Amino acid sequence: MPELWIPGPTEVRAAILEECQRPMVGHRSSAMMELIADLDPGLRLAFGLAAGSPSSVAVHACSASGMLEGSLTAVGPRVLSIVGGAFGKRWLTIARSLDKDVREMPVEWGRAPQPEELDAILTEEGPFDAVTLVSNETSTGVRTPLGPIGEVIKRHGDTLLLVDLVSYIAGAPVDFDVNHIDFGLAGVQKAFALPPGICVMAASERYLSRAREQERHTFYLDPVRIFDGHATRKPPITPVIGLHYALKRQLEDITSGATLPETACAAERTGPDWAWRARFAKHERMQARTVSWAANHGLELLPPAAEASPTVSCLRSAGLDVTAFTAALEEKGYTISNGYGDLKGKTFRIGHMGDHTEDGLERLLAAADSCLSS
Repeated sequence: MPELWIPGPTEVRAAILEECQRPMVGHRSSAMMELIADLDPGLRLAFGLAAGSPSSVAVHACSASGMLEGSLTAVGPRVLSIVGGAFGKRWLTIARSLDKDVREMPVEWGRAPQPEELDAILTEEGPFDAVTLVSNETSTGVRTPLGPIGEVIKRHGDTLLLVDLVSYIAGAPVDFDVNHIDFGLAGVQKAFALPPGICVMAASERYLSRAREQERHTFYLDPVRIFDGHATRKPPITPVIGLHYALKRQLEDITSGATLPETACAAERTGPDWAWRARFAKHERMQARTVSWAANHGLELLPPAAEASPTVSCLRSAGLDVTAFTAALEEKGYTISNGYGDLKGKTFRIGHMGDHTEDGLERLLAAADSCLSS
């Protein structure tokens, strides 16, 4: 099988796949309760929660898109959706399907949303109950500046910030509380480098407090039910037990530095999150190397460099036959992605995320060199 260098799902280590094959346990057993409890330290590091943070974490058996919907069932009717790509548009569509009073904030594809524009809309047209945002737009390779956006939300205290972290978390620092996020969610098939099938999430105290006051027209995706079940180690439905084992192993391996190369500097090993910071730095280096390689071939990023994703590089095709290029690369054992939606044929995407290594990236780029020179 070709190596997956697409924007997700990505390559999964053999050790992780083995965890998925562990014998089942009863979902109400003490073993299951212990397994759920074992997830929390690593999940809290993944979301960047400081010790003593009142924010909560949880896991649920659904896709990330499921919790895009679930998160919105627990907020009031007025929603502002920031849309700068296919996945921002998905959240907008879901909000409308729930009969929310939705205002779209359109952003040029290939650009990050500007905090000043968000501030103006919230000031002139607010109050809104929630803002939906994609932290890392996989369709365009754009990273949103969470800090400046969060500061805007802080100034409009009645508004909740809901963030899609799907291709961002475990590849870049989330800093959930620092960035004033109220609800964040992600699938695990991207930078976590796990098989798909579960959603990880975090919620602020004020999100859950307001959620309890809402009439939530859902059962399976009810965030209050999910977070309460996780806190008591009694999930509301039978969890995907094999993926819980896999997530536990991956969180422990990331935290211990087991997924890092042996050359990881010992001097960096300070604080409980040292290996997470090293993992984020690896993603930044891989992105920089990909951009450098592209420039040598007269190719450039779709977004400005300052707004580029650390996990997914979306490159303009500049006349390159993307379909032929990706097919040739597949024959050499590597799969990358064509552009998404309206960008198909105009861009291609390389997903340098998860447990991929810098040595592995060099092999991919060497294969790409041979395809471009033939």
